[in-house]
Amino acid sequence: MVYLQHLPAGGPLLALPELPIPTARVQVIHNSADLAASKVDVWLNDGVLLDDFEFRTASPFVDAQAGVPFVVSIADSASTDTAGALAQYTFTLEEDSTYIIVANGIVSPSGYSPATPFNLDVFASGRETSANGATETDVLVYHGSTDAPNVDVNETSVPAGQLVDDIAYSEFDGYLELSTNDYVLEIADATSSTPIASFNAPLSTLNLGGAAITVLASGFADPTNNSNDPAFGLYVALASGGALVPLNLATSIEEMDDQLDRAINIYPNPSNGEVTLSYDGDGFPESLEVMNLGGQIVKSVRLNSVSTQNINLNELSKGIYFVRIIKDDAHSVKRLIIK
Repeated sequence: MVYLQHLPAGGPLLALPELPIPTARVQVIHNSADLAASKVDVWLNDGVLLDDFEFRTASPFVDAQAGVPFVVSIADSASTDTAGALAQYTFTLEEDSTYIIVANGIVSPSGYSPATPFNLDVFASGRETSANGATETDVLVYHGSTDAPNVDVNETSVPAGQLVDDIAYSEFDGYLELSTNDYVLEIADATSSTPIASFNAPLSTLNLGGAAITVLASGFADPTNNSNDPAFGLYVALASGGALVPLNLATSIEEMDDQLDRAINIYPNPSNGEVTLSYDGDGFPESLEVMNLGGQIVKSVRLNSVSTQNINLNELSKGIYFVRIIKDDAHSVKRLIIK
C-alpha cells in the first residue's frame, strides 16, 4: 500500500488505490532432443523459473507479468546465473493472453543433421481447457522433429480424414476441436503422402474430455544421423504440466510377451543390415516380421530351430524399424536401427 501525506497542513496519510499488475498465462515445453540440452535451467530475468527442466517435460501454466519486456534464458542445468546461457530471448506478453512456449532445436556444434539452431517457438493463443465443454478435447499440433519433412496428419479410424495439412518444422497448427473419442493419427510426408507412422490418440481412454492439450512431434526421424538420440514419436503436453505423455504406435507392438522378450536378443543395433538373432529359451520362435514406423510389414522370415542365426536385411533402407518375433501365440518386439 502506498500513502500520500497532506502538505503543507499535515494530517492523516491518504492511501492511494492499488493498481492490479497485468498478467498473462504461460506454459513452457522442453522438446529439444539434443543430448546436450537434455536437462536445462530456465531463467526469467535474473531468477530461476524452472530448475533442471528435462526433455519431454512441460511446466504447468503460470502467471507472468504482462506489458513489460522480460528476458527468458535457457542455461545449462548447473547454471548459477545467465552468463553463458545457451540462448536468450526477450518477450513482452499481452495482458490476459495465454502463451505456449516450446524449446526446440540443436545446441551441439556437431553430430546432428540438420543442425537446426535452438529456438523458442511461441503460440500466443493457447488454451487451458476446451472451448466447448466436457464432451470435446481441443488439440494443438506442433511439429518439433528437426529432421522430419513437412507432414500431414490424417485420422484413419473414424475415419475423419485430414486434420492438419502440410505443417513444417517449428510450426503450430491451430486448435482442433474434437469430440472426446479414441483416434488413430497417421503422420504422412506432405509431399509424397507416404505414411511415416501411425499413433493411437486415446482421448477418451485418457479422460481428456474438457481438456486442451498440445500434441508434439518429437525426436528424430533418423537417429543414426543425430547421435542416436531419441527416435520420432508423438507426445502430449497437458495443461497441468509434467512428463509428456507418449502416444503408442497404432499396431499391436506394445502387446508382447515378457518372458519371450527376455529370451531374445538382436545385434548389432544399430546395424548395417546384417543382424544376428539369439534365443535362450524353451522351444524356438517360428517367424520374424520387420515393420516400418507405419506398422507395415516390409520383410518376413521363417526362422530355423537354432539358438543363433543371421538375418540379412540389406534390402531395407536406412531408418527405424520394429522386429516382431513370433512363437506360438506370443510375440516380442525389438526396435532396430539400420544405418
